[in-house]
Amino acid sequence: MGLNDTVSAERLHIGFFGLRNAGKSSVVNAVTGQKLSLVSEVKGTTTDPVQKAMELLPLGPVVIIDTPGIDDSGDLGKMRVERAIQTLSKTDIAVLVVDAVIGKQSLDESLCKEFRKRDIPYIVVYNKSDLLTDDKLSAPETTDETSIYVSALLGTHIYELKELIGHLAGTRKNEKKLAGDLMNAGDVIVLVTPIDESAPKGRMILPQQQMIREVLDNDCINLVVKETDLEKALSSLQKPPKLVVTDSQAFGIVSRIVPKEIPLTSFSILFARYKGELFDFVHGASMLDRLQDGDTILISEGCTHHRQCNDIGTVKLPGWIRSYSGKELQFEFTSGGEFPYDLDRYALVVHCGACMLNEKEVHSRIRRARESGVAITNYGIAIAQMHGILKRSLSPFPELAEEL
Repeated sequence: MGLNDTVSAERLHIGFFGLRNAGKSSVVNAVTGQKLSLVSEVKGTTTDPVQKAMELLPLGPVVIIDTPGIDDSGDLGKMRVERAIQTLSKTDIAVLVVDAVIGKQSLDESLCKEFRKRDIPYIVVYNKSDLLTDDKLSAPETTDETSIYVSALLGTHIYELKELIGHLAGTRKNEKKLAGDLMNAGDVIVLVTPIDESAPKGRMILPQQQMIREVLDNDCINLVVKETDLEKALSSLQKPPKLVVTDSQAFGIVSRIVPKEIPLTSFSILFARYKGELFDFVHGASMLDRLQDGDTILISEGCTHHRQCNDIGTVKLPGWIRSYSGKELQFEFTSGGEFPYDLDRYALVVHCGACMLNEKEVHSRIRRARESGVAITNYGIAIAQMHGILKRSLSPFPELAEEL
């Protein structure tokens, strides 16, 4: 997978925020070297967040987000502001664009507080520096945060701004692995990938692609099979595989085929570990044993797709949960960027593997659930719990398995 093929979930998300006419869109266009956003002297030209995946040197693959002005007015303006604030849930680095002639306003200060509250590293960019006198330009308004004066019109200090963004980005995710630390060169890793009506035509889903690449990167051997060929594949090996990883939907049949002494887990569990969510999701799964009649469960998917008649999120999971709990339950569903801010009415949130959402957005959803006192888990961990094999599926991670 080349840089241009990097999925949005694996890209650094850089959000540009500020008041109307501070020059956000002009700064975005200057930083990207493209006319990514419309520019006008008319306030409120940007009416919805504009999102673009691209390559940005020296950062590499990124997602640039230009947002509406946070001082927009009227009923429609209020909705635009809400959209801008919602964008914070997936922002890795924030760029606050301030009109250098006017200086920081109270809404700018409020945004900075929100960045700090959400632990989002940010830069304050004083745009329109070409309109300032030398005296004012040499006296920044702030000394306790990263700031820079630029002129999007003249291109002044745009290169330095990109360098600042790169500095904040650091070595993001370079040290993270799906399971690379669990294998040694020469190990055989078995990947069970069912091919049914919900499988994408002509390709594999992202967790499967990334796992295949990670196995190769660690000089190990991939054995990729459907669940119907698993038994034959295992018997053909001269020695047991180091690890078996399965799609969550096949957990039941795979756990019966794979001998107990062979570590078994799922793509969903490995992805939760990769993004730092495994602990919360494992503990959230215990709520499946405490559901009561009348409880409402939210099932949330991070991507949008055409739902099949036997869709896992809207058909299989509700059926399995009803059967497992023996309770009369209600289900609600969201997909893509939709995720309720008010979670109080739910007893449990069951999330997909979130392979198409960036880490920041998934952590934001977990935080919202935690603040509402609502348990949250994901598909793979919930399925393992309902099959009675969650502890076994966590065997590669004994520090978690021991807590169950």
